[in-house]
Amino acid sequence: MQRTDRFAVRQRLALAALVVASIALLAPDLGHATEKKKPRRASKSGDSSGQVYRWVDDQGVVHFGDQVPAEYAPIDRQVLNQYGIAVRTEQGLLTEEELEAERQAAAEKKAAMAAARRDEVLLSTYLSVEEIEALRNRRIELIDGQISVTSNYLQSLRDRLRQLQAEANGFKPYSKDPEAAPIDEKLAEELADTADSIALYEKTLQDTRTRQGRVVMAFDADIARFKELKGL
Repeated sequence: MQRTDRFAVRQRLALAALVVASIALLAPDLGHATEKKKPRRASKSGDSSGQVYRWVDDQGVVHFGDQVPAEYAPIDRQVLNQYGIAVRTEQGLLTEEELEAERQAAAEKKAAMAAARRDEVLLSTYLSVEEIEALRNRRIELIDGQISVTSNYLQSLRDRLRQLQAEANGFKPYSKDPEAAPIDEKLAEELADTADSIALYEKTLQDTRTRQGRVVMAFDADIARFKELKGL
């Protein structure tokens, strides 16, 4: 081999070695650059879920982020894994109008189910309107008895209060006589207790009458519904 050829070979070998060395020196930087291109994960200081979301706004613009801003909350979004691949879809938050519509629909469904159960019980309990009316009358009679007992006891309390007031009129602070003695402690206590009992039983009487009215209304509604279901 001539000297010129040997020199050319050595020159090419040196150049190849230089290229290899340059690649080795650049390798860490290339690896670092590759690492930067990986999909960004959510930082622990931000969204603790560690998820990346993808969503499309009303204008068709695609967005990415580890959190969905409030203005995009109603929009459905995809959850991406570390390779940027969608693994599932999450439904966006409902607006107040949508939430209200759902609540209204749920309430209507619940009411319809309750009405259906009442109809079933009504038809399985009674065979005729007369049976419903008979039970209603018995309930009213029972409540009438409670009203009568309460009224009589209330009257006795009022009579007793008048007697106590008559006794108390001879003592201060009820007597107009400046020389009158102070009211006896026992008499004053009984007077206050009787007045409290009257107030209590007056409320009990009023509540019982209100309950009786509700019972009548409920039975009347059952009778009307029974007739409707039976086509009467």
